Amino acid sequence: MALRMKLTSLGMQQKAFAYSMTTLGSSLINSLFSFYYVKLFLNQYRISEGMFHQAQIVFMLWNAFNDPLFGYLQDNAKVPCCAKRHLSILYGAPFYAIAFLLPWFPWRDYQEGDWLCGLQLVIALCAYDGMLTFVLLAQCALFAEISSKHENRLQLIKYNQVASLIGSSSVLFCGLISDNMENIFNFQVFALCVAMLAFGCMYYTGMNCVSQYEQVEKLEKDKMENTSNLSWTSVFYLTKQIVMQKNFLLFIVMNFFQVFYLAFLNNFMLIFADHLIPPYLLPAFVKSIMYGAGFICPQLLILSSQSLLRKFGYYKIILSVFYMELLSATVMLGLGPSHHYVLSIFLVANMVMVSATFSLFNLPLADIIDADLLTYKRSFPLSSMVFGTNALFTKPAQSLAPMLVVTILNQFDYEKLKDNFTHSEQSAVQDLHGVMFYLVCLTPICIAVLQILAWTPYSIRDSHTDVAKYIES
Repeated sequence: MALRMKLTSLGMQQKAFAYSMTTLGSSLINSLFSFYYVKLFLNQYRISEGMFHQAQIVFMLWNAFNDPLFGYLQDNAKVPCCAKRHLSILYGAPFYAIAFLLPWFPWRDYQEGDWLCGLQLVIALCAYDGMLTFVLLAQCALFAEISSKHENRLQLIKYNQVASLIGSSSVLFCGLISDNMENIFNFQVFALCVAMLAFGCMYYTGMNCVSQYEQVEKLEKDKMENTSNLSWTSVFYLTKQIVMQKNFLLFIVMNFFQVFYLAFLNNFMLIFADHLIPPYLLPAFVKSIMYGAGFICPQLLILSSQSLLRKFGYYKIILSVFYMELLSATVMLGLGPSHHYVLSIFLVANMVMVSATFSLFNLPLADIIDADLLTYKRSFPLSSMVFGTNALFTKPAQSLAPMLVVTILNQFDYEKLKDNFTHSEQSAVQDLHGVMFYLVCLTPICIAVLQILAWTPYSIRDSHTDVAKYIES
């Protein structure tokens, strides 16, 4: 018995390592893509503002709707490259890596406002997000299907966070090698190397990470018997079944505000800190460390909280974090903007708590998938559809947050006052800083209250104490 348990543990570690290799590969290229593509098209290719906004609108629409569509295909298609999770990653990996390279090589020598530059941006964004969705939806489905045991899922998260921590370093090394993209040739060479490395990582997952359902020989037979022809009717019917579940509705409401607040912090933490914390109190290199801590510490926090997750479960920990955010923001609002050191700690702590909590959200989604499997007596879980439907409702928050904040700031002449201002405009600057401080404090207060209201009725609370909800293969 002891030998059997040891072999089972070893097998789970191997699966967790293989699973995390896709996280490593995607983190390597996602960090570079999101960090550099805007600068490239605005500064190097000199795309017009109108074309840039048009491309972003197309991307926003495609970004929201491709998730449930790909999710439906992966859960219901009869073609092995879509039906089997590891094959989706295996065959999607080369196209994912190629799509990553699309922005970095101009299609011709662009002049300012060149229409072809706008077309390249649209194609690059949509192709990259499409392949990212196809590959990472399959990986998210693997999270739910590799094992139904809470302990094993915590192990997946542990390996995942280590991989994410390593992968996020690509921006640092790229900046050193390419002089923050000033040397475009070095940047292109580095991007090629990263693309090949990312492909190798995801290829390893595709060859070595198989879910318990893919190990069952009758998988294809079950799919043939239980899957109707792909149609819009089937899409809406299955999506309705997923959305009508109370726990799923509560989760997507809570997750929408989490995505909103995370986008708020990612986009504006740097701006707020520069305006609200005087440079003579925190030098530039200290602020750089502060910003870096906001991205590195969440992974470290998750890695160090494994015992708490085993003991209390994700439900209580997530709810506790919401109360901590509410309390800390209320205290900060009471102290006022003059306590600069406290404000800097508050900004970093909020960034870490929000990012770390977001990293746990695969656990409730996996439990929702398990519940859906039992409720509708399915022969296989609709893992990709659940993750895709969640993205359909939550991804718009990524665009909504910056749009709303910029609109509010521009009501106080942020566009005019952000760089230079005269002594006569000092009063206007103080008003701008005042609204920034209120945004920093009131946003987490409002969001925490709404998240507490949405998350409290969530009823899947004891999965960390349960035995597997279905038999492991």
